[in-house]
Amino acid sequence: MWHDLRPLKEQIEPSMPASPPLNVVIWGTYDLGKPRTRLMVEAIRNSGANVTEVHVSVWDGAEDKSVLGKMAALGRILRWLAAYPVLLWRLAFLPRPDVIVVGYLGHVDVLVLWPYARLRKIPVVWDAFLSLYDTVVDDRKMVSPRHPLAWILKWWEWLSCRAAERIVLDTDAQADLFRDTYNLDRARATSVFVGAELSAFPISRAPELRRRSKVLFYGQFIPLHGIATIIEAARLARNKPIDWMIIGTGQMAADIRQMLAKDPPAALTWQEWVPYRDLNTHIAEADICLGVFGESSKAGRVIPNKVFQILSAGRPLVTRDGPGIRELVGHHANGVVLVPPADPVALLAAIEQLEAQAPFPPELHADLRAQFSLEALTRRWDEILREGVRS
Repeated sequence: MWHDLRPLKEQIEPSMPASPPLNVVIWGTYDLGKPRTRLMVEAIRNSGANVTEVHVSVWDGAEDKSVLGKMAALGRILRWLAAYPVLLWRLAFLPRPDVIVVGYLGHVDVLVLWPYARLRKIPVVWDAFLSLYDTVVDDRKMVSPRHPLAWILKWWEWLSCRAAERIVLDTDAQADLFRDTYNLDRARATSVFVGAELSAFPISRAPELRRRSKVLFYGQFIPLHGIATIIEAARLARNKPIDWMIIGTGQMAADIRQMLAKDPPAALTWQEWVPYRDLNTHIAEADICLGVFGESSKAGRVIPNKVFQILSAGRPLVTRDGPGIRELVGHHANGVVLVPPADPVALLAAIEQLEAQAPFPPELHADLRAQFSLEALTRRWDEILREGVRS
């Protein structure tokens, strides 16, 4: 007897003609130190596209670009400028691709590419990922909105948006910001979740129930993360059986150090750095993991790397509420508690709520992981690239 060995899904659904693979060039000084960029490249390759990378590394080793010293920043700028003749020369000798993708941080890349792409009629998809103006002015408050640098950043970002057929952000709330700020139609500004590198953050077995809960935060010390709120919650916990672990450093490290020196919570440990490959070990050892708690509007629009990584590992999560995270978790998700920004009382109450719900099932967050799996990211990037080609 003959057996149909096709997957059941293919046997049930009518077969559709497969779209031909795209010829894609991923071009520029994109930052491969960011999981966002690595996942973008992996998803595009996974779609079956014929991918050529034309890349010059500029940002390797610069995790937080805002804390580079003057000489270090000057060195990066010189490397940045020297990269473009090389990148354009290499691109000129390639066959014409269907689409060129510019990755993060591509605000200059997309402008340098613009004349060449227009001349050869090649659509450009720019993974802007975030707004530099919003980050520098509204979120980190490094300059006033009235400062000339703020005006330059806003004009620069507006112009960069004109150089691409599609501008990609990490959430639709972020895409809405670009649509409203830079007068873009809905199709032109779109979004793809960041996701997580599943090999680096596999599902971890829940730790044994113990007398003291371990609560973990890790990330850059920037305003968006609201680290002061975590420290205040640890102070409020007083003699509660909770051990707090903070991993990270960055822009606000000096302020946090001063805050801890003035009134240190009894059960809080701060470790400045952990290798990326070791983060999942700390996540696996934690009973509850923390996301972001900043007050800025950006903190409500984004879903940071750590949130996807924690969900990937299957650990309970507390993070601030906002339109960005709602795109992923909706109004209820088991093992996830959303709290108001900058509210240490609500943060501590959320931790106690999750403590009361433990233990959690082994497949915690399986429904959420499906939304940012490699397969989901692959489908979404393929859709966006094909829309860019058709535009």
